[in-house]
Amino acid sequence: MQQKNLNRNGLFKTVLLTGLLAGTLDITSAYITVTVKSGKFPAMMLNYLAGGALGLDRAMHGGNAAAFLGLFFHYFIAMAWTVFFFLIFPRLRFLAYNRYLVGMLYAVFVNMMMSEVILRMTPLPRGPFNLGTTFTDWLVFGVVFGIPIVYSAYRYYGVGVSGAAVEDGGR
Repeated sequence: MQQKNLNRNGLFKTVLLTGLLAGTLDITSAYITVTVKSGKFPAMMLNYLAGGALGLDRAMHGGNAAAFLGLFFHYFIAMAWTVFFFLIFPRLRFLAYNRYLVGMLYAVFVNMMMSEVILRMTPLPRGPFNLGTTFTDWLVFGVVFGIPIVYSAYRYYGVGVSGAAVEDGGR
């Protein structure tokens, strides 16, 4: 992959919009998934997310303030993983192999890091591991989170479908 003279303002805008898109698709997918599985709308989901910092009991009784904190954490995390990918993409040539495969694998990586590293540092309870559920979650997360981030990075850095740098479409 050839390094190009990239516009920093264009990078900021691309990363910001990509992070917002990935975060929005992810939270929408989470609401739909929980609603379908449980049969009822998860009105306290954002409060639960805030429970990672506040403790579950305090967050669940924290009202709208806790819900907004949960929403902030959700988008902060989505943005952080987006920034991380945009930073490593030009440095790791193998990431230009195939946007869909890399997107799916990046989603699995993010999911594993979140569940096995980040969430272990919070007071949130851990559920039992279920391979079937986890595999389905990885597929959905890959489509709504990993692929949009990777697709956007390919486009920003001018990487074509074959993984080769596009020479004529610079920024």
